[in-house]
Amino acid sequence: MDVISTADANPQNVQDLTGFVQGVMQQMQDKFKTMSDQIVTRLDDMGNRIDDLERNIADLMTQAGVEEK
Repeated sequence: MDVISTADANPQNVQDLTGFVQGVMQQMQDKFKTMSDQIVTRLDDMGNRIDDLERNIADLMTQAGVEEK
């Protein structure tokens, strides 16, 4: 991911301004995509851990002779 330099932050014409804004918007989109992907991955991991925990609790209850309600 490129970082907009300070030289690019002072557009001299409409084309420069358009390019600058597009660059900033692309950076923001890339950052949001990365964060979104990380959040989804962490939620999936949490879901898997919860599923494992539920299975382990059910196994322990079975071993202890406790019936599930």
